[in-house]
Amino acid sequence: MPFCVIKSRTIKIFFAMVVVAVLLALSIEGGACAQVWFGYSTRLVPVYRVDTQEKQVAISFDAAWGADKTEEILQVLKDYNCTATFFLVGFWVDKYPDMVKAIDEAGIEIGTHSNTHPDMAKISDENIAKELDISIEKIKALTGKEVSLFRPPYGSYSNQLIKACEERNLLPIQWDVDSLDWKGLSSVDVTSRVMEKVQNGSIILMHNNADNVVESTKMVLERLTNEGYKVTSIGELVYKSNYTIDRNGVQHSN
Repeated sequence: MPFCVIKSRTIKIFFAMVVVAVLLALSIEGGACAQVWFGYSTRLVPVYRVDTQEKQVAISFDAAWGADKTEEILQVLKDYNCTATFFLVGFWVDKYPDMVKAIDEAGIEIGTHSNTHPDMAKISDENIAKELDISIEKIKALTGKEVSLFRPPYGSYSNQLIKACEERNLLPIQWDVDSLDWKGLSSVDVTSRVMEKVQNGSIILMHNNADNVVESTKMVLERLTNEGYKVTSIGELVYKSNYTIDRNGVQHSN
């Protein structure tokens, strides 16, 4: 009989642990990240995509090296009446202040992409803070606007990084559609990749100085708009409050 009691308690403990694991796997309401249960620890997750019934997607451009194609990208966005988000590295801001102002004046959203483009998962808490704070201040000094979005270089992040973002009211952003334009793919190949993967609420990753980025942007916007998608900035796509983020990085409205 004592054996049965012990077994019963063991079963109860097991199911209690399962319940706790499930609860921890759920998103934190209104937070900038989700907590996912792995063993006895949680992993914080940025936004990869937005759950929406609207046929709306966001297009984004990371800017770290070069700026000679940026004005043409802005013109293409204007031609198609679309907005976008540019994630700028601090040293890019230093080198191209007039271009930063041009992006802002074109009505394009600007987020930070760090100050020196390090692997943010491999640096200290102190250096994480510097990378975020210095890059934010550089952008604000030129635009006069608050920065609310951050994309980690190489898509590499850690719990410490995401917590630092939360402390600064930054929403950490990844992507679910990688154009791979940085590999020098043709505009046809880039467009095919995007259209194969895109869905409602997708966040598309492109780079402002990729070899064929201007033509690729034209073709991608042409296809997306012809198929009825509204192409916006990430700030227009994401939920600002009363949301959860699941373990796959999908942001859901409550």
